Order: sequence, then C-alpha cells, then structure tokens
Amino acid sequence: MNYEQWRDLLRPHFGLYAVDDPKVFAGRVRSRSIYGFNASEISNNIRHCERTHHCERTQRDIRLDGVDHCYAVFQVDGRSTIIQNDQAVQLAVGDVAFIDSTRPVTYVNDGHEEWLSLQLPRQFLISALGFEPRGGLRGHSGTSASRLLFQLVLDAVDDEQPMPTSAANYMQLAVYDLLGAVFAPADPAPGSLHSDRLFKRICDVIKDRFADPDFGPCEIAAEVGISLRYLQKLFTNRGCTCSGFIQSVRLDQAAHAIKRRGSTKSGQPLSTIAYACGYRDYTNFARAFRQRFGHAPGVHVQRDNIQPVRDVRHERAR
Repeated sequence: MNYEQWRDLLRPHFGLYAVDDPKVFAGRVRSRSIYGFNASEISNNIRHCERTHHCERTQRDIRLDGVDHCYAVFQVDGRSTIIQNDQAVQLAVGDVAFIDSTRPVTYVNDGHEEWLSLQLPRQFLISALGFEPRGGLRGHSGTSASRLLFQLVLDAVDDEQPMPTSAANYMQLAVYDLLGAVFAPADPAPGSLHSDRLFKRICDVIKDRFADPDFGPCEIAAEVGISLRYLQKLFTNRGCTCSGFIQSVRLDQAAHAIKRRGSTKSGQPLSTIAYACGYRDYTNFARAFRQRFGHAPGVHVQRDNIQPVRDVRHERAR
C-alpha cells in the first residue's frame, strides 16, 4: 500500500506518523489481537533505498490525535533506531522497545524493516507493573525475560486457533510480568506523583468504608480500578500492608468512640463500638486493641494519659 493508505490504517491504534519521502514509500499494516491486546504487524519497503529514512511522530501529531497509549515494539526483521526522550536505541531482531505515544518519537531505518507493535493501555499497564516505564527503553535479546517475551508474542501471531477468554487473561498477565522484568528500573524511585495521588485516594476510600466488615483489599482494588497486586505494592512501598492499614483505621476510630463514651457517660456497650468499626467478633477486636494500644478497650479512658504502643507501619502509611 502507498503512504496514505499505510498512514490511515496505522492511525486508529497508533496515532499520526509521517515519513520523510512519501513518494518512494510502500508499507503494510495488519491488525492482530494477541491475548486480548490490540496489535499490528507493521512493515515498510522504501523503493530505490540508498539512504536511511525517518518515520516521525511530532508534538503537533500528538495534539491532533490525542492518542494516549504505551507500546511494546518488537523488531521482527531488519534493524532500526528509535529515538525518544533524547535517547536513541538500536534494535535488532529479537529486541523490544517501550514507546510512549504522548511523546515525540522518530524511527530511523533503511526501508526494509518489520515490527510487531503491542498496544498497552496506560492505566492497565501501570496497575499491572506498579510503575510506568520511560519511553525508549530497550530489552536486550540476550536476557531470559526478553527472549521469553519475544517468543510468547511471536507464537501468538503464528497461532491461528482462537483462545478462550479465561486463558487469554492469564496470558495477558504473563506478558505484563515479562514486560516488568524487561523494563523495571534498576533503582526505582520510592514514589511518584501519580502513585502518591492514587495512594491518598485509596486511604480516603478506606476511611469512608472501614465500618463494613466485608470491606478489604479486593474491594478497594475494584473500587479504584487497579489490580490487587498493584494495590499491595503501593502499601509495601510505604512499609505496611493494606489489611494492616484498614485495621489501624478501625482501631483508631474505635479508640475515639471509646473516649467519647467515657466523656459522655453513655454506657454504650464496647461490643457495639467494635461492630460499628468493622469487627464481627469482639474477642478479635479486644485482642487487636490490646496489641495496638497496650491495654484492653475497657480501661482505655482511664489510661488516657498513657501513650499507645507506636504503630510504625501505620504512621508511615499516613
């Protein structure tokens, strides 16, 4: 197909791109579905090629199409150089690069290349990996993870048999795990603006829902739209666990309620306070309360001037 046909087929999933010499350009785009991912086989063949050519996505293209995805680009044939974020990486057959559609990118090649591009919706990618890779990173073909990833994806291209949805979901997780192994930073930052905002939202959800005894990590992950694994990672990075944080919130609320009970002389049963704070069983509540504060719930008001046992994990999470 000519340049205009190639560009129009590429645009829906990958956005706008332009080549430096459309008159001598011929290419191919074949849409695929790989384990539920949108994918495309992309190639070009620039006639009378005597020099390198450029295929570019500019800042103007980004503003015009608004495409906001990440891509794993596998070099299937030939060699190419990809430039993004002022980083140039050279790809040979078996290599994979990570591309961000919201940043300008340039492909430099001699006109006889073939790639397989896997579309990775940004939010799903971040949820699965627990971080967002930077554009232009390269997975060397010599690593076990990149070899497995390349072979896994190429096998799916060759396999014409339809895969059950449940099996495809598991294969998606395998792809994400291998992407994480290939692109994980050697020295990851302890946090980011995105993860900090997300963590604050999670804490707010917990503080709104702690009284529900059926409310736990699975329900939180579903409510905020992330994977359970990413949820646990957010808490682990802050030195605590999601379940431990929920319990700390419940115990804090129970302690405040017990103090109010003492100051108002309401005579409200302690078991009622426990149930109102998300505990089904008073014995478990009393045990957790004693472990947290160093004394039983019944003497909490009398020992108001005693400092509770410090819960370092809770303090970090807050």
